Amino acid sequence: MPRLAHFALIMCLLAVAAAVVSFVNGSWLGIVWVLLAGITSNMWWYYRRKAQADA
Repeated sequence: MPRLAHFALIMCLLAVAAAVVSFVNGSWLGIVWVLLAGITSNMWWYYRRKAQADA
């Protein structure tokens, strides 16, 4: 897997963790973290599939 896919996966996991912490603390800011997790998840799928297609 390329480096950008690894970074996107790490960012997705961190965004999910931040969303959980935000919602547990009662903050609606967690919605932003959920959206960021969705974007980074799509980036991960894109770079992973691109690497498989190139191989």
